[in-house]
Amino acid sequence: METFENIYLDFSKQSGRCRLADSGLGWKPSGGGEAFMVDSNNIVQAQWSRAAKGYEIKIYTRAGAIIQLDGFQEDDSERITKIFKQWYGITLENKEHALRGWNWGKAEFGKSELVFSVSSKPAFEIPYTEIANTNLAGKNEVAIDFSTADNDDTGTNGHFGGARAKGKKLGGAKDQLVEMRFYIPGVVNKPEKKENDEEAGSDAEDADVEDAKDANAASLFYDTLLEKAEIGEVAGDTYATFLDVLHLTPRGRFDIDLYESSFRLRGKTYDYKIPYDNIKKFLLLPKPDDVHFLITIGLDPPLRQGQTRYPFLVMQFKKDEEVELDLNMTEEDLKDKYNGKLQKSYEAAQYQIIAQIFRGLAGKKIVQPSKDYKSHHAQSGVKCAIKANEGHLFFMDKSFMFVPKPATYISFDNVASLTMSRVGGAISASRTFDLTVTLKGGAGEHQFSNINREEQQNLEDFFRQKNLKLKNEMADDVSLHFLPNFPPSCIAIVLLSVHY
Repeated sequence: METFENIYLDFSKQSGRCRLADSGLGWKPSGGGEAFMVDSNNIVQAQWSRAAKGYEIKIYTRAGAIIQLDGFQEDDSERITKIFKQWYGITLENKEHALRGWNWGKAEFGKSELVFSVSSKPAFEIPYTEIANTNLAGKNEVAIDFSTADNDDTGTNGHFGGARAKGKKLGGAKDQLVEMRFYIPGVVNKPEKKENDEEAGSDAEDADVEDAKDANAASLFYDTLLEKAEIGEVAGDTYATFLDVLHLTPRGRFDIDLYESSFRLRGKTYDYKIPYDNIKKFLLLPKPDDVHFLITIGLDPPLRQGQTRYPFLVMQFKKDEEVELDLNMTEEDLKDKYNGKLQKSYEAAQYQIIAQIFRGLAGKKIVQPSKDYKSHHAQSGVKCAIKANEGHLFFMDKSFMFVPKPATYISFDNVASLTMSRVGGAISASRTFDLTVTLKGGAGEHQFSNINREEQQNLEDFFRQKNLKLKNEMADDVSLHFLPNFPPSCIAIVLLSVHY
């Protein structure tokens, strides 16, 4: 047995002791904790290279996992090379990295990682297990989103879990890379399809062959990465699928695939895979038009589309659109895993089915508008605007929610005061008012403008019932109540006369 001190496993926060024996290798954190071990039969390849904390051994396993042990000294190279040769029957490769600093090179797909090489030397490697998602950000651009790590001190939990154990290596990182983009120009020539003699003269198949010849290089890179990183899960694993669902935020139509631990949005340009653990809020909101329902999902971390962040998903469904759905799940799973929270078959409005399945899979409470508030037209929300963006403001028992854009959630616990005021010209101000929500601790304010004057009394009653501090600046406003039916020209004349 050989022992090495101050070795870091997979970017762990603390160092540990690494021991090599003829039966395999092990690592244990110096501060105490669970040990990690790998059998010698599982080791298929190993590399020695310069790394962040000294020198590193990178080990590739039969399961496709990558194990990184960092912190060795340069003098350890000869001793470790003999150990791997004699005990494991493996030649320890000495790998040199490119240090030119170029940002162009060649991307190669290995069994366990994506390697970016410059002048035939690897500049960096990306393990597939650290990739959460990928999108075609443009015609020649592919974006890669990295998994957000949890607070895992040792980073030892995901080695043999494949692509479903994502982000474990970066669990100890204080700062983290979240996105990388590759610009991939040009087209690639794919081999022609083999055709039967009877079909050789088909014009349609000739066209297919031409399409296959000239494939976009970025699209081929994207498709290969989807497959290698296991981002697109197998169709058989899908519990339920909803096609062509209208999303108001982010704008577009997406297919929704529901899996055991995550759901996927598939659009024409962007695909997103979102773990249920990222869902922090789930709201079911009846739109005041009596035709649609809105499902609003709060995410943390937010959905990212380039530089744009979407902390909320807003989906819109027709109220009377009913569907029938059978879950792709056995009776045993329904009983054992979900304890009756899900049904085998559904027949109801689409928004109700999606809400019930999300509640069962994600275990999140469905929040709906408060029964204590009804608008002048007996609705749960009021029409208003944030700056130039029109939408609806809904009132729950413990919060406000404005949708669709910008989706804004305000908890009553964060509200310092509410102010009703008139803003604008005399005529428009007499028909509408603004509601300003001031947040506690100087965190700013939100202004909801152009609320119909008919909603004022109902809102005042609701705010008082929820013990929210309310200031009505309209009560002291000198307005034109004595001229409600006069045309604008008459109002101007009377104002001039009073001034004179």
